[in-house]
Amino acid sequence: MKRPESRRTSGVPLTALVAMLIAGGCARAAAVRESPDALPETGTFSILAYDTTTGEWGGAVQSRVFSVGNGVLSAEAGVGVVATQAVVDVSYGPQALALLRQGRSAAEVVKYVWDHDPDPDTARWAKTGRQFAVIDGKGNVAAYTGPTAPVAAGDKQGVHVTAQGNTLANKGVVDSMVAAFNRTGGHLAFRLLAGIEAGQAAGGDNRGKQSAAMIIVKKCGGVWLHNDVVLKLQVDDSPEPIIELRRLVEKAPLPPRAVTNAKNDPACR
Repeated sequence: MKRPESRRTSGVPLTALVAMLIAGGCARAAAVRESPDALPETGTFSILAYDTTTGEWGGAVQSRVFSVGNGVLSAEAGVGVVATQAVVDVSYGPQALALLRQGRSAAEVVKYVWDHDPDPDTARWAKTGRQFAVIDGKGNVAAYTGPTAPVAAGDKQGVHVTAQGNTLANKGVVDSMVAAFNRTGGHLAFRLLAGIEAGQAAGGDNRGKQSAAMIIVKKCGGVWLHNDVVLKLQVDDSPEPIIELRRLVEKAPLPPRAVTNAKNDPACR
């Protein structure tokens, strides 16, 4: 029996054409990876909050990037909690905590850090694209969303809570997060979790899902002596990062509300 000839397109066998397309695509992808001008992807939604009953500060975040918890959230017991995202400058976190330790308000911190940003890469990484949120030691809230932050971008504040996001399916994502936080009871971890779950249900990051993280701090609120970290979780790469984050939160040994491990220790006051 005569073997059939390969299908041809414009005189090139189809199998050869497919191989050429694949090779070309790989070459372009490699060029993007190796290009010094290529920037990491942005796109994140997060929620920060302070629990006046327990004295806990916390935050949760989700994104379609690998290991979003590596740099977005910063927190210190008795001081506050910070999120830096969009066109990210991770130094905003440590800078903000240093200013909060001096007793500056959330609004003062947001203004000072942004005003003193030297904006070293205006062509690719301009500070007008940054998104930055702070809750101070008294629970005051402030946020900044730059005019060139990846669309759709926005932030929404409530009492002791702020939600912010960029590269969102729609600007209603942040409204949904604050509303869900406010109607959810229980430990701060579950309220934060409800916030990002609602954000995802409202559309979330318009590129999809990949990673999530949560941090909660309280003076001597951890499970070990002199440990201020109540919870610190990261889901770095998962098809369902928020579902996995919920599994971890439900498994975590969360302390009863308003309880510390060493009430009589001066370091815990």
